[in-house]
Amino acid sequence: MTTTTSDNPFMPGMVSESYVPDQLIAGDFKLVTEGQAKFPAGLHLRRGTVLAQQADGTYAAATSSGATANAILADDVDSTAGSVTGGVYLTGEFNGRALVLDASLTLAAATTALRAFAIFVRPAVSATDPK
Repeated sequence: MTTTTSDNPFMPGMVSESYVPDQLIAGDFKLVTEGQAKFPAGLHLRRGTVLAQQADGTYAAATSSGATANAILADDVDSTAGSVTGGVYLTGEFNGRALVLDASLTLAAATTALRAFAIFVRPAVSATDPK
């Protein structure tokens, strides 16, 4: 959300707020979420990170050599002070340009892995700031 204060011809000093979507969601395919997904200590992940569920049931960023990518992070997660719970998307259509990928994972590999879990990546949607 952006808050700006500027000269307003109707009321000087008026404050306005505008919402600028991050364009992560890229279609109307049903979104299914899990609100109590567990994240181990020591992570700092951004919304849109491609995730993989680990053997212990926790989620971490998907890598090319780890567990299969099977979820998308719904909100930022900071578990630097200890394990936390957070939201993940389990199905839906997502903008490939807005996804956050581990350096070892390509968008093509993530797209293929996620498709098996009814997570569809749309590569042609612009994620640029609409300003």
